[in-house]
Amino acid sequence: MSTAAPAKSTKPGAIDVPRPMGKCSVCGQVIAPGEKCFAAIRETESGIERLDISSECWPNFDKQNLLAFWQMVMPQAEEKKKLFVDDEVLCTLFERLNDTTEPVKIHFRFVLGLILMRKRLVVYESAKKENDQDVWIVRMKGKEELLTLADPKLTEQQVADVSQQLSQILHEEL
Repeated sequence: MSTAAPAKSTKPGAIDVPRPMGKCSVCGQVIAPGEKCFAAIRETESGIERLDISSECWPNFDKQNLLAFWQMVMPQAEEKKKLFVDDEVLCTLFERLNDTTEPVKIHFRFVLGLILMRKRLVVYESAKKENDQDVWIVRMKGKEELLTLADPKLTEQQVADVSQQLSQILHEEL
């Protein structure tokens, strides 16, 4: 059973990562607000599909053919989070890290890019192979300049670590 939400396109060739559905795509159980779970995106014949997977189902979930995945906490319905840094700062950071070659910064930028895609601030245009590495061609919303986003093929633990660091930065109490 799939409770995945297909992506909506705002521009030909562009995709948006759908919002959480609140149900596990594997078992169909409700993922309660505040509960840790995983989100994944994959490309299907009809476009980009988002999957939310409960922590219990994640170890046995088939992760092949995923474009990306990350650990998250299911948000409260209609909850507006207080952010320590605003979207403009995040977008500037993403753009400034475009030419980085340090692995830690590449990992950070990749997860930040996924977050900005989810917020519809980074738009996916296409993908290519470069030196046996998947590279996404993206652009900032409202801009035409194309940027690259290298997929470093992070392990589950690396994604969780970077996600936790970003979450701490984004939701720091003022």
